[in-house]
Amino acid sequence: MTAPDTTSLVTGVDFVAQMAKDFDRAVVFYGETLGLPRSVHIPDRGFAEFETGNLTISLLDPAKMGIEHSTGTNSIALHVDDVAAARATLESRGVEFHGEILDSGVCHMTFFNDSEGNALMLHHRYAPRQTDLD
Repeated sequence: MTAPDTTSLVTGVDFVAQMAKDFDRAVVFYGETLGLPRSVHIPDRGFAEFETGNLTISLLDPAKMGIEHSTGTNSIALHVDDVAAARATLESRGVEFHGEILDSGVCHMTFFNDSEGNALMLHHRYAPRQTDLD
């Protein structure tokens, strides 16, 4: 009997794609409202990328890409140092949040949507992460 191959096929995450029906509005939301640095902008192809520090968010105009539009319902957890302060800043920029800030016992989080309805959250872990490896 041979040992199973434990070599990982996946070695990282290159980016996460967010669909944008109104591409220009989404570019403003990620660049100005969230304040993320834009690294790529190809408006005639409906494509832009924004950097979070450890993950690239790619905006795609599905009509220009020849794919069907869908709204992302799984929240991208955006790390912030202070969830309450970041939430207050975004609220002052017109972002509406769903419910109050949650405290899980190890982190604070609060949920909202981008300009296109894709799910996002602000997140800050204040206690050590427990894993199966601990």
